[in-house]
Amino acid sequence: MPSKDIFHQYVRTALEKDGWMITHDPLHLKVDDIEFFVDLGAERLLAAQKQGQKIVVEIKSFLGASEVKEFHLALGQTLNYWLA
Repeated sequence: MPSKDIFHQYVRTALEKDGWMITHDPLHLKVDDIEFFVDLGAERLLAAQKQGQKIVVEIKSFLGASEVKEFHLALGQTLNYWLA
């Protein structure tokens, strides 16, 4: 399992304060023989709707030597999750 970003707990706490219930930490996805671990899965139940909203959150700090490289890595990872 991958290590958590340094901002992981801050993002989790902010989501919880905003009314999100963390359902997965991390969210595990498996497609064929490939395993993915998205940082958080969460849902929020809304009184005005019959179904709750669900989100997945990938947390990135962009603290590497190149912000552009960090962005491209995050974008590629997000596209992998989207396709999965």
